[in-house]
Amino acid sequence: MPASLLPEQRQQATLHTVVLATEVLHHAGVPRQRLLEGSGIDETDLLTPHKLITHAQELRVFANALGCHRDPALGLYLGLRMHVSAYGILGYSMLASRTLRDALQLALSFPDLLGTYFRLALQPQGDEVRFTADGYRYAPELTVFNTELCLTSLLTVIRDLLGESVRPRRLLLAYRPPLHAATYTERLGCPVEFGAPTSALCFSPALLDRPLPLADPVSCHNGVQQCLRMSATLSSRGDVIEQLRQHLASHLQDTASLDAVARHLHRSTRTLRRHLQQQNTSYQQVLDEVRFDRARQLLKDTDLPIYLIAEQLGYSETASFRHAFQRWSGASPSLYRG
Repeated sequence: MPASLLPEQRQQATLHTVVLATEVLHHAGVPRQRLLEGSGIDETDLLTPHKLITHAQELRVFANALGCHRDPALGLYLGLRMHVSAYGILGYSMLASRTLRDALQLALSFPDLLGTYFRLALQPQGDEVRFTADGYRYAPELTVFNTELCLTSLLTVIRDLLGESVRPRRLLLAYRPPLHAATYTERLGCPVEFGAPTSALCFSPALLDRPLPLADPVSCHNGVQQCLRMSATLSSRGDVIEQLRQHLASHLQDTASLDAVARHLHRSTRTLRRHLQQQNTSYQQVLDEVRFDRARQLLKDTDLPIYLIAEQLGYSETASFRHAFQRWSGASPSLYRG
């Protein structure tokens, strides 16, 4: 029976967030190469906007950023710099929407173009409306960072759309106060409630019906058509790689060569390699990602000894697995298990 894959290996993303992170931290003195280390992303890829990456690659860059930047509020810092133009044609289509509500509903229609790690929704709640972000199932050590990045980037987009620096009524966060909790109110200018049932930006409902200053129905319609085509392209490009991941996940103990896997998928080696290159990855990169997924699941959810986990992942020697896991996560399997 095929294993259940973690979401970061199923999802694709554009490079816009990675480009922002590397640019901001490069100006802070952090080398781009250090930020991209272990991600499979090359510096030249940052200049190629059509390149696609996996969420796993993006998460690796985020982990590197947190590891080499001293500001614990890095997620807030980056999110407040994630302007609507960073989302390409989706962002421009939002700018051309009739009202803020229309623009946000448009964004919710294309989660793949947003590249979000969360399930986003607009929810009326009493005398306020909440832009909620929940359903996070990714690297737990990046929960706070990704929540900060998500909600502050959404706030930045709302401000860009309206053309003014609106403030939320309050910010809800579904985790305990971090050490930099005081920074939230300083940078967002609103009350913050930690330990909430869900994370959300809360606004007056009247804000949603505000007309947008750059509304243009023709441009919006044309932009939506382009968004539909881009979304379909993202989906079709991921089909072959998803099949590869499914195959590897169910055959980790007897992992075969690229040639053998291509034959199993009824494709030529050249075609499979081309699909991998289009997504800025490789056979070994995908294999490592699937092994890392399974390793995390087995370390957290079972009491299997390390040597048996190594065997299940297709390693003939436990030392090779320990070395690989250290490279993937920055921690030994035993330390990760806790």
